[in-house]
Amino acid sequence: MISGTKLFGTNGVRGVFGRDLTLDLVIDLSYSLATFYRTGPIVVGRDGRNSSQIVSQVVISSLNSAGLEVANAGLIPTPCLQFAAKRLGYNGGIMITASHNPGEFNGIKPSAADGVEISREDESTVESIYFSKQFSKIDGTCSEFHDDRIISSYIDKVIELIDIEKIQKRRFVIAIDPGNGVQTTVAPVLAKRLGCRVVTANSTIDGTFPARGSEPLLDNLNTLSCIVKGTKADIGVAYDGDGDRSIFCDEKGVIHPGDKTAASIVGYLLRTKHRGANVVCPINTTMAVSKVVDEAGSKVIHTKIGSVEVSREMIKTKTIVGLEENGGFMYGKLNEVRDGVMTTALVLDMLASENQTLSGLLASLPKVFQYKAKFKCDKSTALKVVRVCMEHGSFRELQTLDGAKIWIDSETWIMVRPSGTEPLVRMYAESSDKMLLDSKVREYRRLIESTIKKCQPFENRQHF
Repeated sequence: MISGTKLFGTNGVRGVFGRDLTLDLVIDLSYSLATFYRTGPIVVGRDGRNSSQIVSQVVISSLNSAGLEVANAGLIPTPCLQFAAKRLGYNGGIMITASHNPGEFNGIKPSAADGVEISREDESTVESIYFSKQFSKIDGTCSEFHDDRIISSYIDKVIELIDIEKIQKRRFVIAIDPGNGVQTTVAPVLAKRLGCRVVTANSTIDGTFPARGSEPLLDNLNTLSCIVKGTKADIGVAYDGDGDRSIFCDEKGVIHPGDKTAASIVGYLLRTKHRGANVVCPINTTMAVSKVVDEAGSKVIHTKIGSVEVSREMIKTKTIVGLEENGGFMYGKLNEVRDGVMTTALVLDMLASENQTLSGLLASLPKVFQYKAKFKCDKSTALKVVRVCMEHGSFRELQTLDGAKIWIDSETWIMVRPSGTEPLVRMYAESSDKMLLDSKVREYRRLIESTIKKCQPFENRQHF
């Protein structure tokens, strides 16, 4: 969240448009990014939020006035924008999006010329320029132009990386729920190119995300589940607001957590296309991924939470496969970034090659039970919650790479951390023992809720 000394959160600069993310901030941040990039051309895209068009135009105009040539990519999913930055001759890209946040939020997500979000060090450089107002002084202005190659070039490249003939022979039926987001411009097009019969829901772009909100969750995808069962589809897939994350529904209508599906894709890739490859993922990723990777004789590299952390580690270690627990999967053969459509193509490729159903493939994964929750509170309270949890009870091991990951035993853990994008503290838990997991979840929920209550001002507390 934007503060007096910090702009970037976990993924870009975000805030409520007109309150935190003001036009003055957008202008100065654009000048800061122009100073950072130094030269163009820069490609700028936007999601379907109501404020995205004006923010996009202000960013483009500011970059132009700073002397940088800019391509206007218009409405486009984030992974396509990042693909363009990497492969179509740009010196960087800027996406106007707040990803999964509610419609009143918006944000600015800059990528480098390699198509990956700028590093944490580069974020600090941009912030230093912003707060010092030491903008480059460039004589003259540059122009804005439109680049209509991006989506078609992107789809062509995705198709190169999978077995299109095997997929087309299966004649899959796929249900697609873009959630009123910009993936409606790409996902159905790719699926039809792959010979799928496509059924869509919530496919009208609407920046208020009226159907189910901008974040696909296990408990808000009932419509997708019903469509899959009603049409006897082979799979269903839902995307977030900017299309870089995907959550899958199997042919029985069961919605699965993002990292569970990712574990299956990882196993497939390590068995077939990329034997011996390592896998990069955040510290809150399911143990199922580690077990699948161990079985393949490969290694997991853990990072802090955030797609920037995973993507930059993939670049650093030359790793092809990366993922997040929230439905973000990275395939380095295309780009080391979260990509909902590339993930969909890999799932179809996996189903066609393995000649199995999604439910069958997921059933073969190591059995683990998961729990996720979020609690509203400010940043200082979230940090207090983390400290309290770290000091609570006895445990086997404590990891502090990001927040606190508390290992109860070798196959049971609880993790708490402040959100980098919203005023929340997030809780993750996992175990191979359902009863132990339920017990520990109740214990830590009580601890978190009581800590938040104690930190509230007295007048805001609920009285009985």
